[in-house]
Formats: sequence, structure tokens, C-alpha cells
Amino acid sequence: MSAQTEHQTATEIPILDIGPYLAGEPDALDAIAAQLRHAQENVGFYFIINHGVSKPLITSAYDALRHFFALPDAEKQKVRLNPQRTGYVPSKSSVYVTSNVNENTKPDLNEVLVYVRDRPDDHPALVDQRSFHGPNQWPDVSTLPGFRDSLSNYYSAIEELGYKMLAVYARALDLPAAYFDKFFEDPMWTTRNAFYPGSSVAEDNQFGISPHRDHGFITFLPLSDEPGLQIQTPAGEWIAAEQVEDAIIVNTGEFMNRWTNGRFIATPHRVIPPRNDRYSIALFFNPTWDTEAIPLETCVSESNPAKFEPINIHDYLDWYINKNFNKDGGGQQGSNDA
Repeated sequence: MSAQTEHQTATEIPILDIGPYLAGEPDALDAIAAQLRHAQENVGFYFIINHGVSKPLITSAYDALRHFFALPDAEKQKVRLNPQRTGYVPSKSSVYVTSNVNENTKPDLNEVLVYVRDRPDDHPALVDQRSFHGPNQWPDVSTLPGFRDSLSNYYSAIEELGYKMLAVYARALDLPAAYFDKFFEDPMWTTRNAFYPGSSVAEDNQFGISPHRDHGFITFLPLSDEPGLQIQTPAGEWIAAEQVEDAIIVNTGEFMNRWTNGRFIATPHRVIPPRNDRYSIALFFNPTWDTEAIPLETCVSESNPAKFEPINIHDYLDWYINKNFNKDGGGQQGSNDA
């Protein structure tokens, strides 16, 4: 369900300063859109700086995760993944078999806490018990005071940033600045809050997270204090996502790759088992659940016809989870239905 096109060799991750755009400076939107276009057509990853998400907010979210993953297993199991696919996922629950960049055979060495956009109890998606929409499962406040606020405040800031980036993506694709707005009235974003134990002993062909491409529209990831993330260049070389002070790293997912008819590349990446404990907070900024990835008119031509059949983001994520995760991770891997 994924495809890549041929792109020129890229050996480093671009750094995009979005401060002038966020400040509303003249011509800043089209200027940053041109930089983003180059990054997404040639690398698939980029760093953003001067993004407006405060360092204390990011630090507070990471501290909250450290406290959660330090809890005894019995406490973490109290928020074990529910049928709507939110909650705690134990280690070794995923093998990314949909990857076409590596034959992944060993379960990944990470624990995960999955949260989604908070919605009111009477929201139609919650009433219908639609997966990836909640309800979220939060640890008891007496166990982890301030935990929910720390993560929720961070997620809200990233959602706000995601909305602001929509115009940049639209202009990078030669579309009107407001083009994507209508698809994000109730974004189906999900988060992957992960812990990679530094004490893990990896087997051959085993990773913190195995080589894969993300599923969605775009992913936001504030850099971790502990390195481990690597991306694969179009030439096939694995390079480290080097630390850039106070940056957030952003990448394209397979849904965006389909929507752009392969124009914006979904780059393979992996996390190698770290030397020390590593934490990450990935937010997959996705459109409203029924949004279909119908190849955009600016990405289709007589010489480059549509390569993909339309599919909506909910069905794509459902397929992705079912294939790459076992029952503990909310998928069907290892079952007769996989």
C-alpha cells in the first residue's frame, strides 16, 4: 500500500526556520513553502526551529513519560490498550512487516503509551466507538499528579502548530493556502509516546523500532536527549538524525505520499537500541477520519498518472496497525485475520 518515486541523493536533513512565517512577515509563506517542497521531495524529513512550542512544555511532557514508564508493570497495565486503541502497549508488540526496506522479523524493543485527541463523551465518534478517537486512558491522578496536563498541554501546542503548517504544505504543492483546512475540522491525530530501555539486549535484526515508514499525513517529533533515530537516504544509506538545539523533526507519512501521488516521499527510518534510556513523543497529525487520499491535481499529469486508489485515513491506519502490531498492540499480527 505504499510506493516511492526516484529522487536525487540527499545526505543531510534540512533545517527550516519557520519563525518569519509564524510572525506573518511578507512573502514568508511562499519562501518557507519552497524550502519545504525541496525537503519533502528529496529527503522526506526536516527540522523546524523557531516553531513556537516552548522548551519547558516539551521538557514537562518528557518528564511525565519518564515517571509513567518507571511505574511497576501492574500500574501500567491499569491503562492497557482498549478496543478503541488508546492506552499502554507492552514491549515486543510490533514487527513492521509492511516495510519494504527491511525484512523485519523480530519484535521491537519499546513500550508505548497511545493517546489521541481528547473529545467530549457525546462526540459522534465516541458514541459509535470508532477506533483512534478515544476515550483516552489516563493514570490515576494520585499516582501521577500533573501527568495528564503535561501531555495534553504539549499535544495542544503541536495541534496548533499542525494547523499553521497546513498552509505551508498547500503552497508547497501549488495549491491555495487554505486548501487543506476543510480536511482538518476534527483531525484524527494520534500519538506514540515511547520508551526504549537502554538495558535492552537486541538480537540480530532487532531494533528499538524496526525500519518502517510512518502511516499518516505528517509526524511531529521533538528531539530526544538520547540519540537513536536514523533515516535512510534515497541512496540507501542510514544517517543519524543529528541533534539540532530546540528543534522538532517532521516527516511525511504514507498517506501524504499517496495524496501527493508519490511526490512527497515517506522516508524509511528506524530507532537503534540506545545506550541509555530513550523517550520519544511522536504526534501523527492526520486529517478527519473520512478524508480520502485522492491524488492531488497538481501531482497528476498525462506523463505521471494517478498511482493509487483512494483510501480514507481511518481505513489506512486500521490496515497499518492490524498488519504491524499483535493483539497487545491493537492489531491482528499473528492471528488468522492478519
